[in-house]
Amino acid sequence: MQKTNAGRFFEDYCIGQMIDHAVPRTVGTGERAMYHALYPARHVLYSSDAFAQFSGLAASPLDDMIAFHVVFGKTVPDISLNARANLGYAEGRWLKPVWPGDTLRAQSEVIGLKQNSNGQTGVVWVRSRGLNQHDETVLEYVRWVMVKKRDPESPAPETMVPDLAEVLEPAALVVPAGLDFTRYDSTLAGEPHRLRDYTVGETIDHVDGVTIEEAEHMMATRLWQNTSKTHFDGTMRDDGSRLIYGGHVISMARTLSFNGLANAQMIAGLNAGSHANPCFAGDTVRAWSEVLDLAETAAPGVGAIRLRLVATKGGAPFTLRDDGGKYLPHVLLDLDYWALMPL
Repeated sequence: MQKTNAGRFFEDYCIGQMIDHAVPRTVGTGERAMYHALYPARHVLYSSDAFAQFSGLAASPLDDMIAFHVVFGKTVPDISLNARANLGYAEGRWLKPVWPGDTLRAQSEVIGLKQNSNGQTGVVWVRSRGLNQHDETVLEYVRWVMVKKRDPESPAPETMVPDLAEVLEPAALVVPAGLDFTRYDSTLAGEPHRLRDYTVGETIDHVDGVTIEEAEHMMATRLWQNTSKTHFDGTMRDDGSRLIYGGHVISMARTLSFNGLANAQMIAGLNAGSHANPCFAGDTVRAWSEVLDLAETAAPGVGAIRLRLVATKGGAPFTLRDDGGKYLPHVLLDLDYWALMPL
């Protein structure tokens, strides 16, 4: 009997398949400290119990991207262990804060399959959910992954591409219970700019850059228990390099966006996302944002800002695609998300 897990290949998936991912994880302030050590994270709601309590919460929750990384890492052995690439995201929602002491587990449903024309790989769409110890969903998102076939001669499954929303409506966003920004302290938050100070179409160069180090990336993938071979094993690529985990780039870009968007406190929704080009150790990540929409919520003093966050490894800011619509070579990430911000 085979004792080791070789991971699933494309032909191992079927529409409607439910996968309960192994090894629940209890998270705490240690994950917060490590997150803030790996990334230049400074958003105050995730840094200060006192500020969070002044804003109507019981304490400072763990960073929204900690929840994403932990849930994503749980799914890797079953979804992307044999992936060629993680292609995109949609319909992501943060439904409940994650608190120190919560135990997270993950579950995925296969909602789409499409074999590629080369017959060597196929695309798998899954809707993944992160649940806490009370079986409450704290996070959900759709992602699609290009996965290798075990046997190129195996028959292709019937193609089913899910119909996904291009953008989450503001009414679909969930504001944490009790959140109240009516007494928001901009001085402690670090910048005075509130929702009313931004305009649709405005672009922001976040100025700063961080050079990705191999050691820090390896620490991050271990922290999030992301076991995808392309991040760990240099023999998986012809050039001997290890691909930087896309979530590492997301967190780096999000934290770099503090300079200009310090009051975009909590990620509430993920509309779309693409890892446009690979990132490797030695690349210097920079970021810019474009304001796509502004909305109010039912929570006192709380608005929502829709942002395009672009991470680059050089190139001029605010450049994204060539004349043919293809991402320019310096673009690493194109992310469309909603964040909660004081009005």
